[in-house]
Amino acid sequence: MLANLLELYAHDLSEFFDLRLQADGRFGYPLLPRYWEEEGRFPFLVKVDGQLAGFVLVSRGSRVTGDARVWDMAEFFVVRRYRKQGIGAAVAGEVWRRFPGSWEVRVLEANEPARMFWGAAIGAFTASEVRESAVELQQKRWILLSFVSPEADAR
Repeated sequence: MLANLLELYAHDLSEFFDLRLQADGRFGYPLLPRYWEEEGRFPFLVKVDGQLAGFVLVSRGSRVTGDARVWDMAEFFVVRRYRKQGIGAAVAGEVWRRFPGSWEVRVLEANEPARMFWGAAIGAFTASEVRESAVELQQKRWILLSFVSPEADAR
């Protein structure tokens, strides 16, 4: 299921990245097996009313600074049918509550819809200022959103 959803996700991202179809007609996601083989990686499926609606891949460790204590929203996808209904923000909030501590979310600078979504979702979750910085990774400009998800009893 997750591999199939990753294909839809890659298709969406191919607008911003030079993703190429392989000979079998799939984009592929070589890191997927690591979510079952390595500590600090957590895959989640998103369902709405029992229907598959997306996925979330969380990993431990900053892709920007290398800080092993930071939680990273590695991949996040909600199928188009369920977008703009508050589902993505609710799912993200649930993930952040499940993994308290420092978080980073990277958003491609050119992906304006994603930048708007993440800014609003993080702002609503934290109800405080989010640190935003520009970084360059993989020869692309990204916006790095950094914030802290408090421990459950601190809320």
